[in-house]
Formats: sequence, structure tokens, C-alpha cells
Amino acid sequence: MPSLRGRDMISITDFTQEEIEYILDKTDEIRKLSIERSDLLKGKVMAILFFEPSTRTRISFETAMKRLGGETVDMSEPKRASIEKGENLTDTVRVIDNYVDVIVIRHPLEGSARLAAEIAENPVINGGSGAEEHPTQALLDLYTIRREKERINGLTIAFVGDLKYSRTVHSLSVALANYNVKLYFISPPILKMRREILEYVSNKVSVEEVNDLNDVVEEVDVLYVTRIQKERFSDISDYMKVKGSYKITLDHVKKMREDAIIMHPLPRVDEIDYAVDQTPQAKYFKQVYYGLLVRMSLLALILGAVE
Repeated sequence: MPSLRGRDMISITDFTQEEIEYILDKTDEIRKLSIERSDLLKGKVMAILFFEPSTRTRISFETAMKRLGGETVDMSEPKRASIEKGENLTDTVRVIDNYVDVIVIRHPLEGSARLAAEIAENPVINGGSGAEEHPTQALLDLYTIRREKERINGLTIAFVGDLKYSRTVHSLSVALANYNVKLYFISPPILKMRREILEYVSNKVSVEEVNDLNDVVEEVDVLYVTRIQKERFSDISDYMKVKGSYKITLDHVKKMREDAIIMHPLPRVDEIDYAVDQTPQAKYFKQVYYGLLVRMSLLALILGAVE
């Protein structure tokens, strides 16, 4: 296995299935370090350059770095940074690159993370690039499935909600194309999976687009739910047409297999009834914890603390 030291993580397609499995295996090994303090990354500094609001991704990266003994610097609000004075993204990345060992970036424009990686000499991790990709979310989603289902191959996985703008769905679908799985894409017509993602995945695994969740809910092993993202719509009237299109309730859970799981990248709005939280199928808050572990593993590998 080639070393991951110094690697950027911009797209899940940049990593082979072997490399993905290696990261997941290392995550199993690093679990105990999420509880115990470690000095694996002592002396290392990570920059958090987030030009979009974030809670889970930002805090989980920050926590992951600190649990491994490293330090973080945070741009906080872009309005407080030089970019508000007119500095472009290229110059901002070049400056920050001199201060730190790794950069985690989130930006509303597609292609921004790859641009940052081309500019920076240190590794760059994509924390979310427009409506395009979110590769570390895909990794933690894969890890959640593997931990909770004890396998990935042979599973039937349904994606429900906003499949057009959800970068988490895009990255995870592409990652799952490395495995022997069956995928269902369930969404309103105007929020169907992006055609380039659909074509890529369809060439590798069985894929079916469905309108009604009830048609397939009894056969799925993993139900991956996403919110309708109001902030991605340029026309609010389009958002109002699809708002609340799907809501997972106890009635859905009763139809599901006993060992099926429900996942969600969070935050949620109204797409999962709060009563579902108490069911054994609900794994979305555990998914958050798994995200911490995966990001600890990824940082340790990229910064060369583990091989």
C-alpha cells in the first residue's frame, strides 16, 4: 500500500478502493485515541478555512486534530478576514499555507478545493465544495455502514431527498460504486441525481430511480436521508414546491427490516420525525461520532503520523 503522507483529499475518486479500505481499517485502530489523549500530531497545525456555515464538519475536524495532540487555527467568519477586503481565494490560500501543515477548506463554489490544492504546497482536505463533493463525509458514511452492517458488499442502499444539490450524496454514491451494491435514488423530479453522477455510478453498480419511498422501503438495508437545501435554490418558489416532499416516520420504520439502518449527514429540518430517533434503526447521531474517528485517521495518515 502506497503511503498517504502528503496526499490531498479533494474527491473520493482520487482514492482507490484499496486506499479507502485502508483508511477505514486504520480508523478501527485509532478508535481508542478518540477517548485517550494522544501526541501523534504534536507540533502540527491545521487551518480551517470555511467560507460557508458549518457545525459538524468544522468542529469534528478541530476535535480530531486536538485529540491527536495538534493545534488548529480558524479563520472564523470570512467577514473578519482579508478576503472581505478584496483578497482572492488564491492569495488567501498562499498566505495560510505558510503558517500550517494541512488546510481544510469549505467553499460555496465548485472546484474551489481543487484550486486550493493546486496552489498549496501542504495537503488540502475538501470540507465541502459547493454542491459538488464532500469526500470525508463519504468516508465516514462508508465507515458507519461497515461498522453497523459489518459489510458493504451485497447491501441495498436508498438515497432519499435532495439528490441534485447534496454533495454528501454525490461523494457517497461514487464511493459505493467500488462495491457490489444496489442503489435506489428517490427524489422529487427537480431534485434528481446529477446526470454525470448517475451515469458514472450506473456503469458500475445496479441503480434505479424511484419516486415513492414506500415502493422500496421494505427491501433496503440502508436508508440515507438528506434535507431539502433551501440555500442551494436560486428561486425560492422552486424550494417551496419541494419543501417537505419526504418525511421519514415510524410508519416507514415499521416497514423496514429489523436490522436496517437510517443515516443522515445532518443538520435535519423536518425530513425525519423526532420519534424515529428512539428506534434501533436510527444511526445518524452515531454517524457523527464515527466522523470524528475517520477524520482522526485521515489526518494521522496524511500528516505521516501513522503508516
